[in-house]
Amino acid sequence: MGSTAADTQDHVIEEPELKRVMGPKLLLLFIVGDILGAGIYAVTGEMALEVGGVVWLPFLIAFGVATLTALSYLELVTKHPQAAGAALYAHKAFGVQFVTFLVAFAVICSGITSASTSANLLATNLLAGLDGVGWSVPQGQLAITAVALGFMLLLALVNLRGVGESVVFNVVLTLIEMLALVIVIGIGFAVMARGDADMSRVVAFESDSDRGLFLAVTVATAIAFFAMVGFEDSVNMVEETHDPNGTFPKVMLTGLGIAVVFYVLVAISVIAVVPAGDLERVAGEEGKVLLNVVRLGAPDLPIGTIFPFLTVVAVANTALINMLMASRLLYGMARQDVLPRSLGKVLPGRRTPWVGIAFSTALALVVIVLVTVLAETSVITALSGTTALLLLGVFTVVNIACLVLRREPGVPGAFHAPRWTPWAGAVTSAFLVGPWARDREDWIQYSVGGGLLVLGVVLWGVTALLNRRARDRSARFDDVGSLGG
Repeated sequence: MGSTAADTQDHVIEEPELKRVMGPKLLLLFIVGDILGAGIYAVTGEMALEVGGVVWLPFLIAFGVATLTALSYLELVTKHPQAAGAALYAHKAFGVQFVTFLVAFAVICSGITSASTSANLLATNLLAGLDGVGWSVPQGQLAITAVALGFMLLLALVNLRGVGESVVFNVVLTLIEMLALVIVIGIGFAVMARGDADMSRVVAFESDSDRGLFLAVTVATAIAFFAMVGFEDSVNMVEETHDPNGTFPKVMLTGLGIAVVFYVLVAISVIAVVPAGDLERVAGEEGKVLLNVVRLGAPDLPIGTIFPFLTVVAVANTALINMLMASRLLYGMARQDVLPRSLGKVLPGRRTPWVGIAFSTALALVVIVLVTVLAETSVITALSGTTALLLLGVFTVVNIACLVLRREPGVPGAFHAPRWTPWAGAVTSAFLVGPWARDREDWIQYSVGGGLLVLGVVLWGVTALLNRRARDRSARFDDVGSLGG
């Protein structure tokens, strides 16, 4: 078993506290920027192939499911305001070291697959952007994979050098992300204003498969969920936020609301701009749907030349944050002897966890290559779907943890979600994990996610064996609360 509550409190008192620099506005921009990233570029096309003109509907349903889980996160983070997130909540609720490990490692794996998705998106849009300005560059899958792998190696070098994430930097990148989506929405509404859009298509259900509306929307919602994740990362900022109990509930829910408004307007703009007969062709171009909307809707404006590079900036930031998170969690788990100690080695001078960075980067490279070779569906769909699958599993656990921890005495001033929402969040998240929420060719997501978790279990077992031989102890967390600090 890990440390007791008293041990954790003593630890917090002894250590200097983080500086509280985040007010409501900065926290809101952090949450919105974390949600608005690679997701909308990755999933819109695949969703349109599943449901046609009602592509906005799965975004709304995914928003509802995410909000249910967000309410559980809010209850837990205001009860336990430490920057360790899902692993901490699972540990406090169940007290089972292996469950805590699986949750923490699933979060690491979701960061790696999310960064791999972003790398493929970046490669697709970068090559398209260079082609748009007159550079003769290859556009095939081989070229995209090569650029994606090169980008992951570049991220590793940046990560090794050390990145001081600043609030101002996050604000700038968030504004760029929002600007890119505003461009898409503006072009869509301009087409509507000219009378060139058939708005009846916005309520027209069409599907490439033989599914009915319910199953098709279910599949599209599982796809859309990748675009709604990111809000959960904000709990890692709880120790740096002014008055977290008063600030977090309204800011997190507002951030989710802003994100879904953007997504619904983008989805409507896609249907408004893309001619009825071209939707399948445009949606089928992996990672280029919004770029094609810009080019189709404003062919005489230079914005189509600039847009791919705006996308690259937003996607690159998402990938960097995910790989930073993965390497730091690996480092933290190695330092607590639940992963091999070598993963906790730090580069002299730079003080960056070089083995954790190398390990997470190697995993990302292997995942990209394997999915590119083995996937029957698009690489971006396979990787984004794996990310959503892993996080839906984590969210299921978080919602159950919220129910378990309600047995504890209440904390004054803590947020309390409605009685029924953790139940609904657990059921809906678990439902979207099932095979009925994926196309048959997308079941590779289970292989990728499961393979990564099996690797984690093997590392856990090796660590436990080494610990028993060298230190007469098992693989266990000493202080889960310090993982995210």
